Amino acid sequence: VQLQASGGGLVQAGASLRLSCVASGRTFRSYVMGWFRQAPGKEREFVAVIGQSGETRYYTDSVRGRSTISRDNAKNTVYLQMNILKPEDTAIYYCAAGERFSGVTMASTYAHWGQGTQVTVSS
Repeated sequence: VQLQASGGGLVQAGASLRLSCVASGRTFRSYVMGWFRQAPGKEREFVAVIGQSGETRYYTDSVRGRSTISRDNAKNTVYLQMNILKPEDTAIYYCAAGERFSGVTMASTYAHWGQGTQVTVSS
């Protein structure tokens, strides 16, 4: 599967963004989909994950309550709605596809990655 992320941008603190990730192929619904981010000088970190049916979701503590991950299997798309953005949310955001809902906070779980979309939050 190939992944294409979009929706990033430059916003002020407190604003919202919705990131999208479109997948190619007919097997999108079989994948666990995750979002990760990487800030300059830091390691890639887990942000959120959603199971194949969309019923199971999990977030890292720093975005829980401010963000919502969702998917539309008919459109081969996963979304990350981010609200009340903070300067510390500044990073390149990557979507990723994995085959199992296990070890979902680890980047090594995911076999397929998108190219990333830049999110910059000014104070």
